[in-house]
Amino acid sequence: MINSIYVHIPFCVRKCNYCAFNSKVADTDEISNYVDALISEIKSTPYSLTPAPYSLYFGGGTPTVLKIEQLEKIISQFKIDGTAEITIEANPGTVDENYLRNLREIGFNRLSLGVQSFNNELLKILGRIHTKDAAIDAIQLAKKYFDNVSIDLMYGLPTQSLIDVENDLEFALAQDVQHISIYGFEIEDGTNFGKMYAEGKLNLPDDNAMYDIIVATLPRFGFRRYEISNFAKENFESRHNLGYWTGAKYLGFGAGAHSYDGKIRNSNVIDVATYIKKIRNGESVSVLEEIVTPKAAMEEFCFLGLRTAEGLSVEKFAQNFGKDIFEIYGEVIEKNIKSGLLENSDGRIFLTPHGMKLGNIVFADFLL
Repeated sequence: MINSIYVHIPFCVRKCNYCAFNSKVADTDEISNYVDALISEIKSTPYSLTPAPYSLYFGGGTPTVLKIEQLEKIISQFKIDGTAEITIEANPGTVDENYLRNLREIGFNRLSLGVQSFNNELLKILGRIHTKDAAIDAIQLAKKYFDNVSIDLMYGLPTQSLIDVENDLEFALAQDVQHISIYGFEIEDGTNFGKMYAEGKLNLPDDNAMYDIIVATLPRFGFRRYEISNFAKENFESRHNLGYWTGAKYLGFGAGAHSYDGKIRNSNVIDVATYIKKIRNGESVSVLEEIVTPKAAMEEFCFLGLRTAEGLSVEKFAQNFGKDIFEIYGEVIEKNIKSGLLENSDGRIFLTPHGMKLGNIVFADFLL
């Protein structure tokens, strides 16, 4: 049963210096053509309409560069009931009170704001279109219409100091939101920062102390760490994110979107113009990406599950694969327990706080 749906909107006002996502600067005509193509794709997939999704997520890019009327046309294609979590990502520089009110009225009930920092100088360096004050205004306006507001913060940014991170945390906590995602800065090929790094023009700080402060501070203010990069107040964990990490089946619409039915992973063509052309010509936009073998399924179950605070269920592993997890991964588990990176308790295997910091090392050990 598919109960998690993702809709990709690949447009932004401006491409940020760090961004390697499938996005491009918005063009009015192209956006209109894309919306028509997107609706056609949704309509051509009958099982997208039933059952009602547990989670419907509009990501990007910046979905809020679309007009409310365009978003309403898209969201109306899905059968939605009162239990679904319906999220839209937004840039603080693309929303005002009227737009936020309308988002709520057409069905969105969760807002994810890409704040990244409350420091104006860092926002300029990142290439963001908003300011600190605009971010705070957007958050406070959003809270008038949404009971579930999330913000993104980044650390390890060029020129960023420990004091900058502490200030960002102070401002973030003062906003009284329900969810905070934290992301360590990474150099991505094909980005402006990637080029600058190759030329030796980026001043990058040591982000270890920054990470330590963030993960120590947020829980003290009621944010439970439920996944390596995500913190939420009680009952406000992102359904969309949890679905990925727990192996749920999902369906993706739009250029570059991915789908997974439990056995096969597909991806749509990435280029927006190609996506639109294929839809108009009645051609499939889906490309087979991977047939998930039992071996790959085991690996994914482990390293995705280990991203979460709950970790791996020994019982569920046996149910899914008909094998004892210790027969397959006994030596790996014991090795990482001895290293202080894993813990085995109450039928679950999970990362320790130190393991959360070195997660990629642990995940690599679970590749068969």
